[in-house]
Amino acid sequence: MKIPKETLKNLIKTKLHKAGLKEGHADIVADVLAFADARGIHSHGAIRVEYYSERIAKGGINTNPNFTFEKTGPSAGVYHGDNGPGHVAAKLAMDEAIAIAKETGVAFVGVKRISHSGALSYFVQQAAKEGLIGISVCQADPMAVPFGGSEPYYGTNPIAFAAPSKDNEMITFDMATTVKAWGKILDARSKNESIPDNWAVDQQGEPTTDPFQVNGLLPIAGAKGFGLAMMVDILSGILLGLPFGNRVSTLYGDLSQGRNLGQLHIVIHPGFFTNSEIFKQNISQTMADLSGMKPAPGFDHVTYPGQGSASREKESEQNGIEIVDEIYNYLTSNVIHSDNYGNKDPFASK
Repeated sequence: MKIPKETLKNLIKTKLHKAGLKEGHADIVADVLAFADARGIHSHGAIRVEYYSERIAKGGINTNPNFTFEKTGPSAGVYHGDNGPGHVAAKLAMDEAIAIAKETGVAFVGVKRISHSGALSYFVQQAAKEGLIGISVCQADPMAVPFGGSEPYYGTNPIAFAAPSKDNEMITFDMATTVKAWGKILDARSKNESIPDNWAVDQQGEPTTDPFQVNGLLPIAGAKGFGLAMMVDILSGILLGLPFGNRVSTLYGDLSQGRNLGQLHIVIHPGFFTNSEIFKQNISQTMADLSGMKPAPGFDHVTYPGQGSASREKESEQNGIEIVDEIYNYLTSNVIHSDNYGNKDPFASK
């Protein structure tokens, strides 16, 4: 079924508030999740609410975190998340990074000891809306098989980038360093759909099309994706003095414990390197160049990064967001959680 974005956001906010989040924190988390669903990133949208609610109920997300920002240098700082809701800490940390970049030209802000923070594109777009370049990388629980390996070591370890254009549009790039994020597997499971055979492997290390048999995700482009995952883990884990590699906490581990995840925001002010208006004009020209290119056989047109998601977001404003019945029924029910997620295998069936 399709429902308006504001309706979806309010349903999510209400559920998370009932689960135990402060109303203001629930509002921010709901905004990030509704943003993801509106852009077609359903793996990071409402499908996550029951998991968050169970983790909140069991104490694994701090509902009264002591958020603090520590300025560690002219262009650097650490935002201490106190294992509170990651979406909230990441958003507030990006606000700090934006303020620093406007003053010094660049900012590097680590976000330390947080829970899952959702779609990184939300946070880099915060910077782009201010006329700045935003980059964010984040740890994830170990689910990816390294190139040449037979068991998971790194996570999906996403990377996101956004840059503004002259028309208040933006180029946005948001990707996992695996062929697909784990949430895409969850999305396929919720819809009882098969997956392509290049997304993941089963317990024997063989490619699988059954999302319920996944026991390891594959890195993009083999060794190249493996290298990117390593880079993200170093920047958002080791650099912040946090657990790294296969020491990172798992999604479905002990839900009574904080996840202690790390994230790194990098913000760049174009005006410290070139004329800001010319920069935005050239981003607009890049977008036009790519959209105007001759498509390859089998393609209708060339899309620049983020164009498809932006189009889906605009369409959702007119026609609503498609939500799976099972998820809608949960959001509108009195159930907070059904004890589905705790102490399970990382590749649990839900």
